[in-house]
Amino acid sequence: MSGFVEKPEPIQVPGLVHLHTGKVRDLYRNEAGDLVMVASDRMSAYDWVLQSEIPDKGRILTQLSLWWFDRLSDLIPNHVLSTELPPGAPADWAGRTLVCKSLNMVPVECVARGYLTGSGLLEYDESRTVCGLALPEGLVDGSELPAPIFTPATKAEVGEHDENVSYEEVARQVGADTAAQLRQATLAVYSRARDIARDRGIILADTKFEFGFEGEQLVLADEVLTPDSSRFWPADQWQPGRAQPSYDKQYVRDWLTSAESGWDRKSEQPPPPLPEKVVEATRAKYAEAYERLTGTPWS
Repeated sequence: MSGFVEKPEPIQVPGLVHLHTGKVRDLYRNEAGDLVMVASDRMSAYDWVLQSEIPDKGRILTQLSLWWFDRLSDLIPNHVLSTELPPGAPADWAGRTLVCKSLNMVPVECVARGYLTGSGLLEYDESRTVCGLALPEGLVDGSELPAPIFTPATKAEVGEHDENVSYEEVARQVGADTAAQLRQATLAVYSRARDIARDRGIILADTKFEFGFEGEQLVLADEVLTPDSSRFWPADQWQPGRAQPSYDKQYVRDWLTSAESGWDRKSEQPPPPLPEKVVEATRAKYAEAYERLTGTPWS
């Protein structure tokens, strides 16, 4: 069992219909039929949405996604229509709200990996493959791969695990043409972002994208290249063979699995609230990722 420690009640706004409360975002539809995405400050870890929130997290995710969308627009269109607040929306939605095209979403998490870690490392240690792709011997945690790879996953409901699947399985589910488009777009966007991040002293180890169709056109959707959807490592501290320092929720994961938290991940009990020091340090990690990538201070 997992999911929300406490599922929030959706905010009701005149003219908006609430569609879904996700791990981080609340989704609405406006009267024009467009989607309104609101990024909360919620934090998820180990398939739980935690009781504690991280101040500014939703705004950082939203503003960083917009920064990346601008730098990727020549490669692939995105779903953003506007950043204007809907009439009657609470003031707290400012900076964390996107009005987006309603797309025919592809039910695949499109993951690109340039480095070996996480679930990819676990599979590699067992079979020398990741999502069925054979990799060379001798790789360790944090190793750079010979070339970036497309390692898709099925998209899970809140509280469930995304499951890594083979490219052939994606082709079976969505069709060979769509699978080929997803792979090409994922690797193109990853390669562009990897180079931009590297120029700023950050390694983009892996990331995940979501895509949808507007007619026949593949469109980049959801969030992109944030600390929630990506592993960012400081390049000057990269050292294969160990867990890497990172700009993401790893700090939260590490505390939850420490003796200090007292939480048993294997139990069905929800995780405890985060201490203030963990909340503050996590916020600082997100803000630092934003500042290092964009070159502008987070205020």
